[in-house]
Amino acid sequence: MKFTRREILTAFLGLPIALSACQTKSENDFPDGEIVGANVNIGHILRENRNYEVPENNWENVKSAIIGGGAAGLAAAWKLNKENFRDFVLLELESKIGGTAQSGANNYIGYPWGAHYLPVPFQENTELISLLDEMQLTEGRNQTGEIVVKEQFLCREPEERVFYKGRWYEGLYLHVGESAEEKRQYAEFQKQIDYWVNWRDANGKRAFVLPIADCSNDAEATALDKISFGEWLRNKGFTSEKLLWYCDYATRDDYGLKLEQTSAWAGLFYFCSRVRKSGEESQAFITFPEGNGRFVNYLHEKVKDKTRTNAIVVEIIPNEKGVDVVYLNTETKEIRGIHAKKVVFAAPIFTAKYLIRDFKKQSAPEFLSEFEHNAWFVANLFLKDRPTTQFKRDFPLAWDNVIYESPSLGYVNATHQKGIDYGRTVFTYYFPMAEANGRAKLFGLNWRELADVVLSDLSLAHKDIFQLTEKIDIMRWGHAM
Repeated sequence: MKFTRREILTAFLGLPIALSACQTKSENDFPDGEIVGANVNIGHILRENRNYEVPENNWENVKSAIIGGGAAGLAAAWKLNKENFRDFVLLELESKIGGTAQSGANNYIGYPWGAHYLPVPFQENTELISLLDEMQLTEGRNQTGEIVVKEQFLCREPEERVFYKGRWYEGLYLHVGESAEEKRQYAEFQKQIDYWVNWRDANGKRAFVLPIADCSNDAEATALDKISFGEWLRNKGFTSEKLLWYCDYATRDDYGLKLEQTSAWAGLFYFCSRVRKSGEESQAFITFPEGNGRFVNYLHEKVKDKTRTNAIVVEIIPNEKGVDVVYLNTETKEIRGIHAKKVVFAAPIFTAKYLIRDFKKQSAPEFLSEFEHNAWFVANLFLKDRPTTQFKRDFPLAWDNVIYESPSLGYVNATHQKGIDYGRTVFTYYFPMAEANGRAKLFGLNWRELADVVLSDLSLAHKDIFQLTEKIDIMRWGHAM
């Protein structure tokens, strides 16, 4: 069934934006571009449940096999290598390493294809800090023992702005036009955040902190995982439209989910985990033009000789001697096998039920059936110049730029961190498919239809975006970053 332009834009952006966009003709000044990234058909091999026989000469022995070459798999490989353990191999489905942290580059700037920042870790996060030290991103410690990150790697000001009813404003929480009641509710919300930032269990553990493994399992904290963030806000008496939008943006930004789809634990984690103590600012962001591609590229360089791309694992078979791993080289179509002592599973968790033989033959653990990944798409727009500022008093182009009336997350500006404030640039646009059938909806559209969604959305804030965009490439993610 073929949908009209208005129907597609309404489904993605809502009727008001669709009606506004349809008053213009998208055929004029439409840029070039393509869908890039993961081959969906390769991933579907896992669901076909085929039987693969490995030729006898195609087996090899290693002590450890790492499944997945995203940030988690590369971090595991880096750790093994750092500990002088070299008898391992890393298998990655795609031709490019990095998963949802990968990046791209053109002849003047790098840009992200997914995750694009890292909060400065607290001093207790020693493993991550050791990586930052190794990458020479730090310049020592302060008087309290917290790391000091070199200024050029911290997000440059201005950091954030939001577009609302024709104007750009500083920050993400919309203070403009705020009523006395909205101010009161925002202040009360901050008190609730302060409570959980300062909260400690009997063992001195925080409710929310990175890494998540260090979070408390106390019943008062874990009870928050049994209700939605929306329900928690209602229970606390929060009704402010501005506050609810702010919290909804937070959950869409971190989880690709709306308030009612996100647990209260996850919602509060967003606001609390990066604050050392009440009254302090959230930890600053470490970022680069290419986003977290800087990290995965660095990790990959350390273990490149142990990495095999275009290697889709089709079965993991636990046995008395260890674990057998069967994989397909998607270029040569050759079936190969690994006899391993241990396996590190660093692929998206929903794939485990298709890969691990015990899970395929018997019922998989309950958490696997309950765990869901949401779909996203990311677009990189290559602009020949910056959009025209409509009003002199508008807050200027920032690193993160959000449109209040849009279901998207807006865009980050790749040249911002380099201090390049004029001329050509790359905008990286993010759209979470925060709905039950989001994946089917996303993969049902072609490049031009998705590009039209992006440009029509951004034209709400940038009237000249069609004319300025020379190229727009799109990457679809079937699972969240």
